[in-house]
Amino acid sequence: MTTTIDVNDSLADLVTARPGLAARLDRLGLDYCCGGQRRLGDAVAEAGLDLGDVLDEFASADVAAEAVDWADMSPAALVDHLEATHHTYLHDALPRLQGLVDKVTSVHGERHPELGEVRVVFADLRADLEPHLMKEERILFPMIRELAAATEAPAFHCGSLANPIKVMLAEHDTAGDLLARLRTLTAGYAVPDDGCASYRALYDGLAELEADTHLHVHKENNVLFPAVLATERNPAGGAS
Repeated sequence: MTTTIDVNDSLADLVTARPGLAARLDRLGLDYCCGGQRRLGDAVAEAGLDLGDVLDEFASADVAAEAVDWADMSPAALVDHLEATHHTYLHDALPRLQGLVDKVTSVHGERHPELGEVRVVFADLRADLEPHLMKEERILFPMIRELAAATEAPAFHCGSLANPIKVMLAEHDTAGDLLARLRTLTAGYAVPDDGCASYRALYDGLAELEADTHLHVHKENNVLFPAVLATERNPAGGAS
């Protein structure tokens, strides 16, 4: 590894600088999006993991510091990126996974009763995420673009953008809890021996959904929202 991991760095800062760590943190159960402000050393201790083993896990990945375009984007550019990548992904993945979870539960649910709860939790997750995307696309993101182009703080109907951002943060927490529940119910997306191709496609899809949503939330919680609030405090100093 060409860079040193500092145990005093926050989980969020580690992923922003080294996106290759995101999958490793997910696998270790270390929350870098909603819980991203915790220091690595503290998070590892809270999880009951061995710090040396965790650092070895990082060393086995290509996690050198990268030039990450999204980490340096202005708020206006970052919302465009979020819509074009993560929002587009979710608009496609959620209905596709809904079809798979319904199909797999109908075929395998009697032998694997946990699938019934997987379907319920996935429905709750979809019910959280789809309105969330709409609120960002139709309300919050247009206001962020307006703020980015302004030389003085616009008069938004919601007052400070801190108010809708607070709502988005709470909804991110809900989504994170539901994703954690799905991981538990599926034993880490482990397909049983009698699982068919659709079963595997479902669990692979849910694992991908988890990873993409974690990175999506990280970009908003730990990069976009702090930048937006800083721009609101000093509009003339913000970049568009």
